[in-house]
Amino acid sequence: MTDSETETFETIRYTADVVAVTPSGEVLLIERDWPPYAGSWALPGGHVDPGETSRAAAARELAEETGVHVRAEDLRPIGVWDTPDRDPRGRYVTVVYVVVVPADTPITAGDDARTVRWWPLDDLPPLAFDHADILSAPTTATT
Repeated sequence: MTDSETETFETIRYTADVVAVTPSGEVLLIERDWPPYAGSWALPGGHVDPGETSRAAAARELAEETGVHVRAEDLRPIGVWDTPDRDPRGRYVTVVYVVVVPADTPITAGDDARTVRWWPLDDLPPLAFDHADILSAPTTATT
């Protein structure tokens, strides 16, 4: 690289989200307690910690935010969402996983969630970020 050339690197944050669904077609959503989108509904998820895989982060975030404990190996990856403007805080790239859990799985709001609730996939509230796009992806709908 010469002195006249400059190189710009974008800060990218790495996250993992979970689509937890019941066999009857309900999805687990959290009501966010923090900006951005405080008070809006979203998929459980969050930052991947140093030294952690996205799959392990997804299982950890699901447990922290909803009280639902699953084995990381039971999470199936369904895609990566990386549109540059998907998060108003900056560039976020998320790996999304799906897991099917029994309909009677107990849930408890924790960590970043005000509330946690099962929603019918065909009657969702407005969702934060690009989570509506995630839930409408063919791999999610066919789970």
